[in-house]
Amino acid sequence: MDALADLLDGPRARGAFMLRSTLSPPWSIRIQDEAPLTLVSMVGDEAWLIPDGGEPQRAGPGDMVIFRGPDPYTVSDDPATEPQIVIHPGQVCTTPDGTSLSEAMDLGVRAWGNDPDGTAVMLIGAYQLKGAVTRRLLSALPAMAVVRGDTWRSPLVDVLQDEIGRDEPGQDVVLDRLLDLLLIATLRAWFSRPDAEAPGWYRAHGDPVVGPALRLLHDDLTHPWTVAGLAAGTGVSRAALAQRFTKLIGEPPMAYLTGIRLAQAADLLRESDATLDAVARQVGYGTAFALSTAFKREHGVSPQEYRTARPAATA
Repeated sequence: MDALADLLDGPRARGAFMLRSTLSPPWSIRIQDEAPLTLVSMVGDEAWLIPDGGEPQRAGPGDMVIFRGPDPYTVSDDPATEPQIVIHPGQVCTTPDGTSLSEAMDLGVRAWGNDPDGTAVMLIGAYQLKGAVTRRLLSALPAMAVVRGDTWRSPLVDVLQDEIGRDEPGQDVVLDRLLDLLLIATLRAWFSRPDAEAPGWYRAHGDPVVGPALRLLHDDLTHPWTVAGLAAGTGVSRAALAQRFTKLIGEPPMAYLTGIRLAQAADLLRESDATLDAVARQVGYGTAFALSTAFKREHGVSPQEYRTARPAATA
């Protein structure tokens, strides 16, 4: 397992918000739903993407856009068009003055917009889950990432467009998994751009020394790793591994491993009913006490306090 796969192997889409939007100009939508991550595929026509405090960018057919929450942003036919629609938490849809638009914009099964034959067509998938592992991934992304359609191709967009309007048993699970796959494909395309400012763990994946070390760590987080053990597994000296790992990743091997373990522990605490002892074993700590000590040092609260706190308080 590599670092990207490990990050995406925790909080997967579960009951993600999925929609096919068709719009005719003029249109402008203010998004303030606080979703931690939203993926948009521009299928037809074009749209302007306007992050708060950022420069507008145009998205055309074939482009993929990742919005990192929870900050609001606007999507419109033209940067000059004033917002007519506001999307609130829970996907509540209103006018700017608060009048409900839920029925007026409903065009059928997972279909939404101001015109069923509108030229602007977007496929939208919003992750609702706020998990700690996801937060590590989000920290590696800008507020808005655009992957241009002329730089990549994926058959997943066509599959998603075919599936999004179906109303069959198990359809939500099908769409969740398609969203996960499309997100991974988009992230790969984003991080592999020649001008990408990819995080250190992604760039280091191809390094002949640090890459194998990362794979060893992510293949078995519960192993009692030491720098010496990693060095032996990669065929270099401890000093050489530590120096190269720190240079490429930005932190020493054991600090990186601790961060991954504690992030996974935080995710398990929020998303499962596992006991603290069980969580400790799953992430490589010998005892619940050892995990609690490291967890409080990292997060400032005990595992139990983290588990019972409101998500917004510790996001």
